[in-house]
Amino acid sequence: MIRVLLADDENLVRSAFAALLGLEDDLEVVAQASSGAEALAMARAHAPDVAVLDLQMPDRDGISVAGELSTLLPGCGLVIVTGHGRPGHLKRALEAGVRGFLPKTVSAAVLSDVVRTVHRGGRYVDPELAAEAISAGDSPLTPREADVLELAAGGAPVEEIAARAHLSPGTVRNHLSAASAKLGAPNRHAAVDTARRHGWI
Repeated sequence: MIRVLLADDENLVRSAFAALLGLEDDLEVVAQASSGAEALAMARAHAPDVAVLDLQMPDRDGISVAGELSTLLPGCGLVIVTGHGRPGHLKRALEAGVRGFLPKTVSAAVLSDVVRTVHRGGRYVDPELAAEAISAGDSPLTPREADVLELAAGGAPVEEIAARAHLSPGTVRNHLSAASAKLGAPNRHAAVDTARRHGWI
């Protein structure tokens, strides 16, 4: 029996996934979570074989949860499901140890097969998302530029970003300026939009 953890903040989606997976003889949903923090707590409590994580949850994204889970439970297979996959998300997910990446539009049969594949140590990446990721190329941003741009996404002033990133305001301005130039954006707000559209932040 493959023991599955489901994490999705949309109750209807999560319940539907649980019901569909529960119809399979070899799959058992042992825990459900509506946030990243709850997913980690449930993973500690139930030690699932496979975790199916929503990409976007209220407190943190599924990729960061997956990264923590890969350390916490190295034997747990990690799958990301998303309603809005971007090319950069796929690359970040694979770097975090995710072995399954698929849109929420897949059938129950595909989801069940992906859970089995990942549990066996295999990989499954949705072909359309993979093609988009290849054509989009890699992010031109350094990890620090991406961090600073993400902190700027809410419109925070430079001083607040500097405090949160443990950098000087001048360094933050330099990172924002470099990120905007690399993305061909006239200002940091446009740079945030471009980076988000590609899944680079």
